[in-house]
Amino acid sequence: MITDAFDNLTPAKIQVKRNPDAVKVDVLIQTFSHVIAEYVTAHYACEQVGELHAAHGATPVYRFAHNGRNYGFLRTWVGAPACVGTIEEARAVLDFEKVVHFGGAGCLDKEIARGKVMVPTEAYRDEGTSYHYAPAADYIRIPNAAAVAAFMEARRIPFVAGKTWTTDAFYRETCGNFEKRKAEGCISVEMEGAAVQAMCDFRGLDVYMFFTGGDLLDAPEWTNRTVEGQIRHTQHDAVHFEIALALADYAAAL
Repeated sequence: MITDAFDNLTPAKIQVKRNPDAVKVDVLIQTFSHVIAEYVTAHYACEQVGELHAAHGATPVYRFAHNGRNYGFLRTWVGAPACVGTIEEARAVLDFEKVVHFGGAGCLDKEIARGKVMVPTEAYRDEGTSYHYAPAADYIRIPNAAAVAAFMEARRIPFVAGKTWTTDAFYRETCGNFEKRKAEGCISVEMEGAAVQAMCDFRGLDVYMFFTGGDLLDAPEWTNRTVEGQIRHTQHDAVHFEIALALADYAAAL
């Protein structure tokens, strides 16, 4: 059973590669948006220091300097296994102990506006990856949620904090499961949060995460809440990278 999958007593068949010459950075910043990736490489003096290879092609890994610190940046992949695998493999290129993870998420509360920043406090583990990094449980705690909330408050960035629902199967977000998760206090639904937290806990990394409020489930019918080509108030909005970069500054100083 998946609930018996966690094994920290025997070695993994495929070992994560670590590079003693990896480029040291204060924080790795990762997100999913190709629009954000284009923005970062266009507006910051990014140096490509390596790339990750998989069947879908190469993923460039960058470093850049900001406010006297060095940061890593990459565009990760949607879905818990691919996202977690990307962080694992990035450690062969970059030497980091802190991660800023951000991206879009669906809203489970109609009062949360499109584009609103959401800070997850716990993640419901409705995916498979986290069960290989942490003992079975319904939820995994997000230890740095308070730090992210404190950062948002200090910067006067409007946000809402609450639990998130991490699921592998977005076409199986049923009405029944939606009602259960909302009743438990979940305000968002996404595909990676629980797994990223579990992996970071297992590897001794600190992760700081936030989401951009997107499509709405808390309505008679699902609604995307965007128009074709919209960037503003979506996960592609460069404002959210600037928030992530400021959060990286904040996390690096902790």
